[in-house]
Amino acid sequence: MRALLSLSRLARRVPASLAPVSAPTTFLLRHIHADVPPPPPPPPPHDSPLFVSRILESEPSLTPNAESEPASDPILDEFLARFVAAFRPRLTAAFPNHDRDVLDEMLRLVADAVLCRLTGADRGPDAIELNDDLWAVVWEVSASVREAMRRDQVRADLRQYLHCDEVKEMTRFAVDVGIRGAMLRELRFKWAREKLDEVEFYRGLDDKRSDAEAAADPAPAPVPRLTALPKRKGEVKFTMYGLDMSDPKWAEVAERVAEAEAHFVPEEAKAVEGRAKKAEERLLLVDPRRGDPVPAIEEWKEDLRPKRVDWIALLERIKARNVELYLKVAEILLDQESFEANIRDYSKLIDLHAKANHVESAERVLGKMKEKGIAPDVITSIVLVHMYSKAGNLEQAKEAFEFIRREGFKPDLKLFSSMINCYINHGEPEEAENLIKSMRGTRVIVKPTREIYTDIVRAYAQRGMMTCAQRVLNMMTHDEIKPTEELYAICIEAYGRIGDPIQARAMFDQIRRRLGHEPGDSSIAGVVAAHIEKNQLDEALQWLLSLEKEGVELGVKTNLVLLDWLSMLQLVLEAEQLVQKIKKLGEEPIEVHVFLAGMYAKSRQEEKARRSLKILEEKKKLLKSDQFERVIRGLLDGGFSEEANKYYKMMKSCGFEPSETIEVGVKASLRIRGASRHIGRH
Repeated sequence: MRALLSLSRLARRVPASLAPVSAPTTFLLRHIHADVPPPPPPPPPHDSPLFVSRILESEPSLTPNAESEPASDPILDEFLARFVAAFRPRLTAAFPNHDRDVLDEMLRLVADAVLCRLTGADRGPDAIELNDDLWAVVWEVSASVREAMRRDQVRADLRQYLHCDEVKEMTRFAVDVGIRGAMLRELRFKWAREKLDEVEFYRGLDDKRSDAEAAADPAPAPVPRLTALPKRKGEVKFTMYGLDMSDPKWAEVAERVAEAEAHFVPEEAKAVEGRAKKAEERLLLVDPRRGDPVPAIEEWKEDLRPKRVDWIALLERIKARNVELYLKVAEILLDQESFEANIRDYSKLIDLHAKANHVESAERVLGKMKEKGIAPDVITSIVLVHMYSKAGNLEQAKEAFEFIRREGFKPDLKLFSSMINCYINHGEPEEAENLIKSMRGTRVIVKPTREIYTDIVRAYAQRGMMTCAQRVLNMMTHDEIKPTEELYAICIEAYGRIGDPIQARAMFDQIRRRLGHEPGDSSIAGVVAAHIEKNQLDEALQWLLSLEKEGVELGVKTNLVLLDWLSMLQLVLEAEQLVQKIKKLGEEPIEVHVFLAGMYAKSRQEEKARRSLKILEEKKKLLKSDQFERVIRGLLDGGFSEEANKYYKMMKSCGFEPSETIEVGVKASLRIRGASRHIGRH
């Protein structure tokens, strides 16, 4: 309809040099026949259903002296609208140097000639005639327009008969017998087409009967009804949702929307065929660790001439088959110009390498990124923080973390957790505590979790820095996070190692008071170990007896601490009784034989000592460095120099480095034994 409106506007801007063309006398009862002589174009038949007219309607307001326009034929309106739209590109291609106003005037003259030829109206003596070549083009365009209108009419009829009762009934029957999918769709269209052919057949019979009756008894000509739109003045106004859509600015908006859609609508990748498909198959068979995918990539590139969307589709297919090959190919494509690599491609590849613990590969990609002049952004820095924290590279992690803060990005809990773990693993719990303080500040609203507090307290406890650990516990209480029994047990064990029974028992009482249940065996063992460090055997035994009276049963850990103490005091009978008690509680730990071997060696009970040493030799992979040294020290004190030397070599074979005291003691015992043998020979 916009083409007709522009055509009507052009008709009112005819230059003075052109003679006026007489308009058709009337548009009532006009018919476009397909069997007219060759000059007129073949429009759609009259007996087909009418198309919906796109002429804007308004209320008629005629006066006796007002001129009225003839009523519009919807079929002719549709034909002219499509003809103008199809003919304009040909006219523009034939006269590329002419202005739009000249082309519009030429189009108006052609459309006016076609309209007069179709309606049989007289164009006047001064009308401009079209030459034969131009008429040939007009007939060609008219034929294509008529064919398009015919196809649209067939589609409309098919849509109508797809929902008729007969087709619906046959469709339900097909569904009942199990027909689904594409086959059901084809059957529905077939049945609708058959219904359309049937209707057309009977419609043709009715037309023939009507023609026969009219020939036998001609009816009087119908009286024309004068129904017409009022004559408009100025431009046509068309509003939608309160917006004046006839404003020229909406045409500019439509052009800008089309340009924007070109950026957002993704392009489709090219079909991979022929040589490119064979090259891709060879690429997928390349071994990512030993093979070289570059030749296959170059052959694929030479045959396909890919764009970025084609490279991305190739990477997705490779990733679905082999992730290692995907990482290698993606790194190679960073240097391809047609791939148009951006910072997101680099950051994604670095992230994948980081998750796979390929730190060197990630740093290599980062180096390529910097060589291209692309500075890491916040997203890339976040990936680097997680990667370096996991790998234990504190300096690089700190650098990336500080960059994120300088850029004004507020780190989240996951980022803080990575940095805190990195500080703890690097032996700097003070820095981890400072990060917790910054998290609890007013600028960063990230609440530390119980796990973070537990990790920092454990780090302080392992180093015996219980004052700092207590400070973190106070911060935890201030944040209304209730400490767990595990956290209290960590502190009690730390107090046991540093020999502070008062604080250990205070923590023990807090478990009872705050958590409301009896502490575990590890907490009891920690309190006993604190008394051992202070050599307070009587106080420890009295405290244990009081617990037994309260119904608390001692576990394996507590009995091991007591066995350790008794073995150092060389109380053999009491230690053996405690060993029997430990065996009743379950499987005996390896520490039992470590303690017994040293105790029996010192007391010169060789048979019992060798029995424990044999068990330790079978489980040597479970022994720790301090346990090796304790066994060797007991053997040296008991005079078993050969066994001490044997365990000394066993310790080194397990990857442990003996202390200087043990090394000197073993060598000295061997020298003394060698000297005694030499004296005996003399």
